Amino acid sequence: MTLDDCYQLGSLGKPHGLKGFVVAFFDVDDLNDYRQLKSVLLEMPTAPGKLVPYGVEKFQPQAESRVLLKLQGIDRIEEAEPLRNAKLWRPLAELPALQDDQFYFHDVVGYTVVDQQMGPLGLVETFYELPQQDVLAMRYQGQEVLIPVVDELILNADQAARKLFVNLPEGLLDVYLSPSSPKPEDADEETAA
Repeated sequence: MTLDDCYQLGSLGKPHGLKGFVVAFFDVDDLNDYRQLKSVLLEMPTAPGKLVPYGVEKFQPQAESRVLLKLQGIDRIEEAEPLRNAKLWRPLAELPALQDDQFYFHDVVGYTVVDQQMGPLGLVETFYELPQQDVLAMRYQGQEVLIPVVDELILNADQAARKLFVNLPEGLLDVYLSPSSPKPEDADEETAA
């Protein structure tokens, strides 16, 4: 199985206690969807791109996105320490089902972005998961345009038509299309001329 066949579930932090538990941070909306988790794939920091399967013995939620994990074969703190900062992956085929009006980011890459007022704009190129919020990136008139992923702006996806419907605020596209302001050194050159 390769990274292209998987989605990133989260990452591991430091060991917890002496019996092989590790702190895991899950990037999911609802930890309850993963309470019956039987296995994970780990991508070690020392071996990027290589996935190693581990069985899950115990799954203990601690907070909104924090879980204590006990992995099979990891029974001591010394065995857990090398797992620090490993990324957690799961097969795409095992993603939890969504409601009709929801979608996973990877599902809509390549969809046409259609604004309610302006019509078709461009194709979804990727998503960036920023600390403040997630944003959708599309190419519009040769410029990368970032659209915040919020319910007020991203309306719905039509899978059959491969379209993502949006309601962009007035002026958002203009921010990306307006010429940049002169740089300070450009202004000095004009004054000297």
